[in-house]
Amino acid sequence: MNETKSFLKTRLRGRGQITLPPEIRARLNVQEGDDVLFNINEQGQIVLSQAQVIDPTQAWFWTERWQKAEMESRQDYLNGNFIEFDNAESAIRYLNEFDKEEAKRNAKS
Repeated sequence: MNETKSFLKTRLRGRGQITLPPEIRARLNVQEGDDVLFNINEQGQIVLSQAQVIDPTQAWFWTERWQKAEMESRQDYLNGNFIEFDNAESAIRYLNEFDKEEAKRNAKS
């Protein structure tokens, strides 16, 4: 059985620059300014893929510390280790009381 392959051509320019054909840009879902990755797989083929770059305004969420706290929080939730409040004022009142109790405990230490 003959396999039909389609090819897209581009030209190598000065300083190693190429223009990705529109079909490739659409397939990778990349636009001007986006990063792309090149990888050589085990068969020696060059694979081009979209770089998954974290938005700098969201980078804090992906830190090891934050992810660990997210997992601990999730586990607390699954174990029922949380308190529900009817409104924000009740939550703030609880936290203020908790803070006062914590200060008393620390003063005794």
